[in-house]
Amino acid sequence: MTSDFDPGGLSNNTRSTLRNRLPKNAQADSSEDMTREYELTSTSERLRNVIPPTEVSNNSFASSSDEQSDDAAPGLDEEALLSQDDKTRPRGGWSPPKRKNRRASAKGKARDEPQAPDAKRKGGLLRNWIFWLIVTLIATALLLWLLLSMKKGEAFGPKDGLSPPWYPTPLGGTLREWRDSYEKASKMVEKMSLVEKVNVTTGTGWGMNLCVGNTGSANNVGFPMLCLQDGPLGIRFADHATYWPAGITAAATWNKDLIYRRGKGLGKEHRLKGVNIALGPSMGPLGRMPAGGRNWEGFGPDPVLAGIAAAETIRGIQEEGVMATAKHYIVNEQEHFRQPGVEWGVPYALSSNIDDRTLHELYLWPFQDSIKAGVASIMCSYNMVNSSYTCGNSKLMNGILKDELGFQGFVQSDWLAQRSGVASALAGLDMSMPGDGPLWADGNSFWGPNMTEAALNGSLPMQRVNDMTTRVVAAWYQLGQDNETVWPKPLPGEDARPNFSSFTDEKEGRLHPDSDDDSTTTVNKFVNVQGTGEDYHAILAQEVAAEGTVLVKNEDAILPLKLEGWSGQEKPEGDVPYRVGIFGEDAGRAPDKDGKEWPNQCEDRGCNEGTLATGWGSGSAVFPFLVTPSEAILKEFDSNKVKIEQSLTNDVKNVSSDITNQDLCLVFVNSDAGEGFIGWEGLTDRKDLYPQKGGDELVKRVAKDCENTVVVVHAVGAVILERWVDHPNVRAVVLANLPGEASGDALVDVLFGKVDASGRLPYTVGRSLPDYGPGGQVMYKSSPSIVPQQDFDEGLLIDYRHFDHQNVTPRYAFGFGLSYTTWEFSKLDIKQLKPKSPFPSPRKDTGLQPPSFSLAIPDKTSVYFPAGFRRLKKYVYPYLDETITINKAEYPYPEGYNMIQPPSQAGGGEGGNPSLWDEHLLVSVNVKNSGSRKGKQVVQVYLSFPENVIDDSTGAKIEFPVRVLRAFEKIEVEKGETRTVEIKLTRRDLSYWSVGRQNWVMPTEGKFEIAVGTSSSPKDLLLKGTWN
Repeated sequence: MTSDFDPGGLSNNTRSTLRNRLPKNAQADSSEDMTREYELTSTSERLRNVIPPTEVSNNSFASSSDEQSDDAAPGLDEEALLSQDDKTRPRGGWSPPKRKNRRASAKGKARDEPQAPDAKRKGGLLRNWIFWLIVTLIATALLLWLLLSMKKGEAFGPKDGLSPPWYPTPLGGTLREWRDSYEKASKMVEKMSLVEKVNVTTGTGWGMNLCVGNTGSANNVGFPMLCLQDGPLGIRFADHATYWPAGITAAATWNKDLIYRRGKGLGKEHRLKGVNIALGPSMGPLGRMPAGGRNWEGFGPDPVLAGIAAAETIRGIQEEGVMATAKHYIVNEQEHFRQPGVEWGVPYALSSNIDDRTLHELYLWPFQDSIKAGVASIMCSYNMVNSSYTCGNSKLMNGILKDELGFQGFVQSDWLAQRSGVASALAGLDMSMPGDGPLWADGNSFWGPNMTEAALNGSLPMQRVNDMTTRVVAAWYQLGQDNETVWPKPLPGEDARPNFSSFTDEKEGRLHPDSDDDSTTTVNKFVNVQGTGEDYHAILAQEVAAEGTVLVKNEDAILPLKLEGWSGQEKPEGDVPYRVGIFGEDAGRAPDKDGKEWPNQCEDRGCNEGTLATGWGSGSAVFPFLVTPSEAILKEFDSNKVKIEQSLTNDVKNVSSDITNQDLCLVFVNSDAGEGFIGWEGLTDRKDLYPQKGGDELVKRVAKDCENTVVVVHAVGAVILERWVDHPNVRAVVLANLPGEASGDALVDVLFGKVDASGRLPYTVGRSLPDYGPGGQVMYKSSPSIVPQQDFDEGLLIDYRHFDHQNVTPRYAFGFGLSYTTWEFSKLDIKQLKPKSPFPSPRKDTGLQPPSFSLAIPDKTSVYFPAGFRRLKKYVYPYLDETITINKAEYPYPEGYNMIQPPSQAGGGEGGNPSLWDEHLLVSVNVKNSGSRKGKQVVQVYLSFPENVIDDSTGAKIEFPVRVLRAFEKIEVEKGETRTVEIKLTRRDLSYWSVGRQNWVMPTEGKFEIAVGTSSSPKDLLLKGTWN
């Protein structure tokens, strides 16, 4: 902006009068990788640094002055820590306070400004004496815990990090795919001042602008403020936008083209709403634990399925010119203890302790595919990995992302996942979101003015500042956001901003909602981005939801249903109506609540009321409408021939005694979960895998007296069905996942056979939660250590891999799903395209040099606040006060900072060594539709590695899962026709990660077994062959 106050941009008028202030103290950031994060001598010091404020933490930015500025935040003692309100929660950790005169019927949004939740909301903090009693008890318990730990000699805080240091950050701009964008970016960044660079890489603070995340701008060079907005299935807080099926539903389609088109629809809607960076797709959590609260946002626990789905989604989003974000990096597999503070009552986030091979072959795999697809941004997660916060882990960001995988975009933090200043910058973090520091919406940033100070006093090298900035600007160019036809230039005196607000539903609202600026303008323009005609996105959303619906039981072909009712049943004589009963809360709508209209009656969809079409949290959106199953079924049946009765409750007392007279009973049950900042009925991660709200009892009651019972399950993931699935009257079971806005219409398409039942399970349905093994269990209670520790001891054996290894028969196997037609597989052929060789090709120098900039530290007078500048409260600025002196001092860089790191031989291209994608095998198979109708089938290719493989670098025998999915293809075949399906396997598909060699290795001795079929179950692997 170029007005009298300049919260986002840096104008020519302000540039000449910028000022500086003295850094807070002379303490330096310690390494977050190999050194202990906090070396404290007392309990009070430890607690002051639990969530390190800029002024007292040795993880904050450094200077050589002990003097604090007058806006310094005080240190936290134990009582202050534990009594913090939910400002430690992630973006929109609750919804912004209801505004007066909110239009109750406009869009049904539930959001206000970030503050403590309403006391009536389940899972929220109570602002009354009960809350303070609980806080006091927690504080006392924590203090006793600390004292007990001290008595036992237990170290306070994380153990020394187990991730090796990897410095410095590899510079971007060395790959041909990004060459033009880096050339343009370097010319722009070269002209930027230091404060402009800081502005581009630091968020302006929660609620300071209209999106959930906003960077500052650099108006002098024409770089706009960037809008970052959730999310993975729609635009959070936005009106007139599609509520797409969730990621887990998209994965259940196993349809690459459909997933791509869903991504393209997401991208188009984000662009038309003015969003530069879409915060999705999600591939972390992967789904190690089936009860994990956010599994539904991603694509399931198999890395190949998740990787392909993520890559297709990214291609779709970015073809629309919107930067996609691969998240959450990495092994953030449960909600419990994901971050420190009041949310879970722990001073440190959970540490996911994982070995290198498991990291590469499972959890990194879909991120690698995302980078190969050209993703612009990666979001680091809240948790620690091997006792080092991911957003400060140099091995993960510098070593793996930017060297080994050749990532050319920028790494952004999850909202308040940043835990340090200089240390996180050195470790490879490029953008701080939402810009606030350790506490929620307080305006005290780890970066912002502190980054300016660190650059001036020499703590943060200018090379790192330049690279951070260039990565962001290059991504902007890479996605064509400099095209003013597609991305209109802001009006003079304005910053670029979206056409909606995340903080009000009203047309007029505050431009800086959570600041002390009360001025208003038009913030919601109510732009409808859902498309029209053939491009009406609800049509595509319905197609995705229908194809993501999985039929797992269909005895006597009771499905598909007929419009007139009678289907495979003996019709009685005379004009007798077909009687249908619909049972269960999940079939219908729920009442409006607290003045908020269903289906948006709960904050961020944070409750299970009525039909379930989504999980909850920041990955949710706002329903423009929601078609319930009951209304769609009522509309579909022939009302002249079918009589329908409904009991849309789970109360078994409401099941009519004459249910025995029903010809068909449709029972709806569900299971919900979501992000950790919301708790519904005490849930974030699920406590078990059973249907919720008495669903099992409802099914059993109906099935007891209704001979033709069909059960429909809407759920965030796998559900245990054992209490009724074998009941003789339960004739069919449909797993409809999370279908989004077109729920009922999509379900009707499948139930009535308008489309083939072609969904396939993207996860395994076990017979009990223990069936998933020790690694499949959520850690609901913190370990004895002050840092919750979660060891990934199961290695590669999650989901179906665990079931196979332990020889446990699941209820329904990964990849399983029934069709309305029948299929025959024949003529498996395995053709070698390229011979075996153990290693990828040696890494080649691309011949491209990264941009080069002056490393001179600018004069301090270039960063002063302009005279007469109006500062907004809690807004994060890059400027400094001129009253503070900058004194340079020797900065204690992290251990290993000056170590020369040889380039990874697994690297050399976008996504890793280019030869990893060399095609070595061609697998072909004939697939015949032998049934009576057109249908779709998923051809799945599973690989078993040779036995007795010895790693020559360690001498260790390499253990493999029984089989792993390596490729798939979905085809549509007319009845009676045969199609030849060809699938190619790459070097990466045929390799394992060698920890000793730090490279992918293909076994060259022994035979690979290739199995082709319709699920991971041995009985469904119809054809097998070998490659010697």
